[in-house]
Amino acid sequence: MRILGLVSQTHDTGVALVENGAIRYVLEEERHNREKHTLQFPKESIEALLRATGSRLAEFDVVTTPWDTTRLKRTFAKVILRRFPASLNLLRPNAHTTQDSGVITLNFWMRMDARKYLPGERLPKIVNVGHHESHAAMFFVSPFEDATVIVMDGFGDDAATSVFSGQGNRLERHWHGQFFDSLGMIYTFVTRHLGFEAFEEGTVMALAALGSDRLAGEFKKVVRLEPDGRFTLDMSYFSYDSFGMLRPFRQKFLDAFGPARQKGEPLTAHHHDLAYALQAMTEEVVLHVARAARRQFPSRNLCLVGGVALNCVANARLVREAGFDRIWVPPCASDTGAPLGSALWHWHQTLGKPRGEVMDHAYHGLAYGDVEIERALGDAGLTYERLEDAQLIERVAQDLADGRIVGWYQGRYEIGPRALGNRSILASPLRPDVRDTINRRVKFREPFRPFAPSVLEEQAGAFFEIDQPDPFMTMAPRVRPAAAPRIPAAVHVDGTARIQTISRAANSRYHALIERFGQITGVPVLLNTSFNKQEPIVTRPEEAISCFLRTDMEVLVLGNCYTTARPGASVERARRRFEVIEINTRGGE
Repeated sequence: MRILGLVSQTHDTGVALVENGAIRYVLEEERHNREKHTLQFPKESIEALLRATGSRLAEFDVVTTPWDTTRLKRTFAKVILRRFPASLNLLRPNAHTTQDSGVITLNFWMRMDARKYLPGERLPKIVNVGHHESHAAMFFVSPFEDATVIVMDGFGDDAATSVFSGQGNRLERHWHGQFFDSLGMIYTFVTRHLGFEAFEEGTVMALAALGSDRLAGEFKKVVRLEPDGRFTLDMSYFSYDSFGMLRPFRQKFLDAFGPARQKGEPLTAHHHDLAYALQAMTEEVVLHVARAARRQFPSRNLCLVGGVALNCVANARLVREAGFDRIWVPPCASDTGAPLGSALWHWHQTLGKPRGEVMDHAYHGLAYGDVEIERALGDAGLTYERLEDAQLIERVAQDLADGRIVGWYQGRYEIGPRALGNRSILASPLRPDVRDTINRRVKFREPFRPFAPSVLEEQAGAFFEIDQPDPFMTMAPRVRPAAAPRIPAAVHVDGTARIQTISRAANSRYHALIERFGQITGVPVLLNTSFNKQEPIVTRPEEAISCFLRTDMEVLVLGNCYTTARPGASVERARRRFEVIEINTRGGE
């Protein structure tokens, strides 16, 4: 049975294919249409999937979507019409001109969009799965037979926080918070208040490390912690239930925390302190929910899902302080994983099928082979060498040891917002100045932004205060004091690092590269950031070449093809040919 998970009518659109319970593809539309957090119908993702599988849409057995329209109708009637009549921005950022379109008639618009963008194709039966159920369904591919599952995001069908328990192929939701008691929305609104775009919450998390606790006590007042892990927001600070994204704060908030910073204005100590206060409050709330769940339910395993689960600093505190033996966060914890979750829910929860797959890697996107790579290099006019595996690993490891910055493009692209070793920019962590160099000359982003160290799984404990694997870069543990001087470029100002542990089984080539670098330098750690320049992470070889030519990377590796060529005429030719436009810089790493 082939189940097509599909997200449209919201941000982070995309598709996923689950075949007899196995993950075949997860394709994010932004990777293909090059628009960050795109709102567009996932036309290009669907077309790519159909080409890869040799299928027509009608040949899939069912389409699942991660929105329960019945719940949405109830939420619309009980909350939206009463408290939020002017806009549906919280529910659908690209809403049609009528208020209820895309909410009450989600399936209708999905079919209409399919006819418009994919003429000749026909969607099969559509099954609606609850939004938080779709997130929670990532439990079915977790390494746990049983787990407590916490979902925290901006909003779902009827809530922003839900707690489930999972056992085998069953999930049960025990409680959920109110729709507007949303930790995710508060983080988003304060991110915008600090002068950043929506979806740049990771930037604010990094900025928080520069702040003091001057505002932390006052900011804790915006949330009331309730018994049994629940919490409510003090709406005397907020007005987004009435005015949406346009006026999220009441005067009380502005009096306490100051006016909004305009984009481009200097970041001051006050802004650092506000980011610190936001992050501190977030960590306390997440810990409050998790500790209560640990007391209430028997499992010693925790799955954390939803957009808030991308807060790797909070996750590291959960590992240390929540009382669980092990915590797992999928690479696509946010809405990029919702189509996959809806398909998994239908297969296991609705159809009752047994579990069979563990998500131990994130490489479920498309791959581009030797023919496409060599054609792209030729079209760009770049000379290159084709190296055997061992020779390639040796050459690149030595380049990195010599301080060169490498664009590393391999196999199928990673799902989720993090580069995990197949679409990565790599550098040595040994030089303290390399982070500033990459931020200034390659990524063109704020100087306080840290980079993630990739470390061999078997040696992670020697460098970082963590005793479990984290293959998806979802936690930021403390760097061991004795190890910090050895990897200065990987250590954030607060002494943490957002790590990725690499196993040989999950990514043998990346593991071999780090292992060889470690043999040369004595440090089995590489600095890793996403292969992009203020744009979605590169997907095709052409995009990798364009990014290479638009930045100061020194080496480009596409599969087994190795180049350092930068002839001027080729640069202009590539720029004209590939026309990679930085359409949307929101959330670019």
